[in-house]
Amino acid sequence: MQAVLVVNPKATTTSERSRDVLVRALRSEVDLSVRYTRRRGHAVDLAREAAEEGVDLVVTLGGDGTVNEVVNGLMGAEPPTFRTGDTSAERLPALATVPGGSTNVFARALGLPREWPEGTSMILEGLRLGRSRTIGLGRADDRYFTFCAGFGIDAAVIHRVERARRQGRVSTPALYLRSTVSQYFLASDRRHPSITLERPGETAEAELATVIVQNTAPWTYLGEREINPNPGASFDLGLDVLAMRQLRVASTARTVAQFFTQPPDPHGRQALRLHDVPEFTLLSARPLAFQLDGDYLGEREKVRFASIPAALRVIC
Repeated sequence: MQAVLVVNPKATTTSERSRDVLVRALRSEVDLSVRYTRRRGHAVDLAREAAEEGVDLVVTLGGDGTVNEVVNGLMGAEPPTFRTGDTSAERLPALATVPGGSTNVFARALGLPREWPEGTSMILEGLRLGRSRTIGLGRADDRYFTFCAGFGIDAAVIHRVERARRQGRVSTPALYLRSTVSQYFLASDRRHPSITLERPGETAEAELATVIVQNTAPWTYLGEREINPNPGASFDLGLDVLAMRQLRVASTARTVAQFFTQPPDPHGRQALRLHDVPEFTLLSARPLAFQLDGDYLGEREKVRFASIPAALRVIC
């Protein structure tokens, strides 16, 4: 089996020595070449090149941003040989994800351990046993995502965290909490909801304040604890949506608290929940922050979402 390991050398939980250990372990099972990212977006090119070379497996070592780039590279590739009618999961290399970031939502949603040594052991076992599954992806305009998207306050919080990390701050749950509080109270136009959600054949939902989209559950983690706005979201179904109609302090605090109940059940007059949605469009009267898989992608006024079933085969 030919494989390519795409390494983000800035991955937060690995070192050069641990990468060497990983490479030796993978080479015990596959014919491996190693390629390092040099800039943001480089993993897209590396994954596309690997697929077009006809490799059987692409492995990532990095965080969720690296995984997202590799997935987009794979989905945009044109492999050298495939049969007419093959799904993308049948014609593309399989994907294996070694957790190397600070949160690793995608890897953990697949059932992998949080730490890279244990994750590597499970991937090697999966390769030996031929254990894989096919998952669906989400697509926002022309970009794919694996587990979540956000339009509004959660994306603005990620933007704050990314700025803090560029200034040398370490990504921790405390940093996310402080950034959320600052964004909510100091920087959000909470009194003027501007988002409209449109679905084919359905009445539009207007005056929404912020929207969370999930392709699987959980949405993210706070340390070891799952955060689950849409607990029914699944790689095997369409997209799930939670939208807040208002961001008043009392109703927002009540909805957020419901993320942590067992089982999670966000509800109430201010919450709009949609399950297993094949496609929809978000429009805003003003530019709003937008994120995919935890990466801030700037501000948008319109984003079209679609569920892409049986898109990719993953080792798990």
